[in-house]
Amino acid sequence: MEEDFRIRTYTKAELAHLYNPCMTIPAALRTLARWITGNKTLATQLTVLEYNHRSRIYTPKQVKVIVEHLGEP
Repeated sequence: MEEDFRIRTYTKAELAHLYNPCMTIPAALRTLARWITGNKTLATQLTVLEYNHRSRIYTPKQVKVIVEHLGEP
C-alpha cells in the first residue's frame, strides 16, 4: 500500500525522485529543476520563500508551493 504524500521537509533528491521515480537521482534532479525554472510563478514564489538553487532541502512551505504548481508526486 502506498503512503499518502505529506507536506514536510524533503531533500532535493528525495522530492525529485518522488516526482520522477523511474529516473536516476541526477536526472530526476535536473528534471525537477527544469520544471521549477520553466514555471516563472513557481520560481518567483520559491524565491520569496528564500529558496536558493544551492539549497539541499525544500522546507515544508516550499514543498507546499511546489505541490500547488506541479501537483502531488
